[in-house]
Amino acid sequence: METQLDPMKDDLPLMANTSHMLVKHYVLDLDVDFKSKVIEGVIVLFFETGSQYRKTSSTGEESHQPQVDGACKMRASELCHIPVTNVNACSSKTECNDFAVCGKGEDTSDKSCNHSNKEQASGISSLKNCCDIQNHGNKDFLLILDCCDLSVLKVEEVDVAAVLDTEKFTRSTKLTDASKEMENLRNQIVHELVTLPADRWKEQLYYFTCCSQAPGCGELLFTTSTWSLEIRKSGIQTPTDFPHAIRIWYKTKPEGRSVTWTTDQSGRPCVYTMGSPINNRALFPCQEPPVALSTWQASVRTAAGFVVLMSGENSAEPIRLHEDILSWYYYVTMPMPASTFTIAVGCWQEVKQQSFTAAIQTKFSLPSLQADFRSHEEICGHVEYPCRFQNPAARLQAVIPYRVFAPWCLMEHCKEHLLELIPQCLSAAYTTLGTHPFSRLDVLIVPSNFSSLGMASPHIIFLSQSILPGGSHLCGTRLCHEIAHAWFGLAIGARDWTEEWISEGFATFLEDIFWARAQQLSHDEVKWHQELKALLRWRRLRDEVQNSEEELQVLRPKKERTGELSESGASVVKHGLKAEKIFMQVHYLKGYFLLRSLARTIGEASYLASLRKFVHKFHGQLVLSQDFLRMLLEDIPEQKKSGLTVESIIQNWLDTSGIPKPLLEEGETWEECQLVQQVRGEVTKWIQTNQRIRKSGKKKRKQDEVVFQKEVLFLIQDG
Repeated sequence: METQLDPMKDDLPLMANTSHMLVKHYVLDLDVDFKSKVIEGVIVLFFETGSQYRKTSSTGEESHQPQVDGACKMRASELCHIPVTNVNACSSKTECNDFAVCGKGEDTSDKSCNHSNKEQASGISSLKNCCDIQNHGNKDFLLILDCCDLSVLKVEEVDVAAVLDTEKFTRSTKLTDASKEMENLRNQIVHELVTLPADRWKEQLYYFTCCSQAPGCGELLFTTSTWSLEIRKSGIQTPTDFPHAIRIWYKTKPEGRSVTWTTDQSGRPCVYTMGSPINNRALFPCQEPPVALSTWQASVRTAAGFVVLMSGENSAEPIRLHEDILSWYYYVTMPMPASTFTIAVGCWQEVKQQSFTAAIQTKFSLPSLQADFRSHEEICGHVEYPCRFQNPAARLQAVIPYRVFAPWCLMEHCKEHLLELIPQCLSAAYTTLGTHPFSRLDVLIVPSNFSSLGMASPHIIFLSQSILPGGSHLCGTRLCHEIAHAWFGLAIGARDWTEEWISEGFATFLEDIFWARAQQLSHDEVKWHQELKALLRWRRLRDEVQNSEEELQVLRPKKERTGELSESGASVVKHGLKAEKIFMQVHYLKGYFLLRSLARTIGEASYLASLRKFVHKFHGQLVLSQDFLRMLLEDIPEQKKSGLTVESIIQNWLDTSGIPKPLLEEGETWEECQLVQQVRGEVTKWIQTNQRIRKSGKKKRKQDEVVFQKEVLFLIQDG
């Protein structure tokens, strides 16, 4: 790399050199072992040459379309006899929905050399080869992956040319060097595979599976450091010639920061990933920069009795491999950052849904559908994938299929408080923003050590158990917040992760809109509730600003350098490792107030119409703040007369600490809201009643309807 990053700083390094090589697809093949608290297995990465080295196509030839037969066939060698070094080989299967476990190996770190950070690289053929990286690193190209808290056992090139029919992906080339020709042939196969048209996604997944099981054709040299895995092939000096399909054997560590091993509320073992604060680099070697949009497929094996949930488009059904071993397979076809990959394994029970979804769908008017249809006829701006926004059936789907999972001891709570809210919230989101970006949804009540109220990933939402006693209000608002992330945070991502407000600010603003529509509140009720919530958030923001460092209060901490990358594609997430930041809500609250201010200035109807247009234009893409602001102001040119510009908004709201001046002036008006006055009366009454109860020694359980008022009471009281 051209820049040395200090891993001891509070900035989170994104080390992967994505401008040189870009991961397009991951194939994971993993075993979950609760006794050792280790996830172990193999990952195969398929690359495309990065933007700095990519050559424009010189031919307009169409690739041949291979016929897909019933099984993955190997031409060169038997799949079940893949040669391995320092790891135990195991037999593998050729079914396309269950990948080989070829790396259940022993850690050989005692045979490899030590490096300056005291991490060890294992699986390298010899000490000489290991240390040779330092001697010739200036000549050989280094592939850098983000990696932390992993034991890497072995890395090898995959012989994708050994898969029957893959030669049909290649164009005829005339080369004199046979070895060079074979290297180019393999890379050409991968290139054709990762660029197949979207309507051939099933065929593409099939060949990804076959190629992931292909034999190896040579070990690659590697070394690990605190934040990265560096891989090279001797004599290869450019990304263009570097192997575009590699296989890595690895194991997670029990203390790995991307994986949480714990027990559920019923006392059963479970494991889940948080994607925070270091994302997924302690789950598998990957490219973490947001620009590395990729697809993935994964086969996960665990003991019978456990359920594997994952961010996948399919609702997986387990395959019994042995009497006590089950295999679960998931995939995605929409390219997303590796940080959005999520897995949860536990003795979860499904909370069976009732047949009320159809009735819910008819309750809501769909005012924006005609405009949505016109927008959908436009060409999408993202890379090609099977997009739901271009699918007529998906555009009419107000409620996507959903499931709820929880430990058995919380099943009744989920039935009582959560289950019936999901279709209402999904339908409300649909009436607001249109087509759901994802085809299905799982909701999981995660263990009690989960550190937030919720987390959204593709096709799956984690919810804290603490929302269940809050009744429909707390369940509904949190559910609406996480559902909003399907559009803002997942389908549309921030090009620079320091702009968290693009995800959290939008979700906080939209949760009020969604929840009001889910409850079908009157116009006055909506206004009162919005004013009350604004007051609560204002007080939280005021307290946070008074008790936090100024540099952590800025929504664009990199300011005019936001979105910039180094030549290799590496960057940092400013303050990404700062402990205080985990507990701060400034990106939620200041982002919310910015969007609220824009909505009040423009008018809510026009503002929501602009949001729908923004979603249609930028779904499947990465954005910066100015992308949204420019489109919004272009839609409403009369706002420019009042001095509202992209530059003024950035200066007043995004690039400064503290509370923005427009917000200081508005805060005084919320005290006069009718609902605020009503709740303040209820608050006073509740305090007085509670004091009398404590004095008399009696106990009283408040009903669910009062829970919201109790929450408000503590938040709006001074001191």
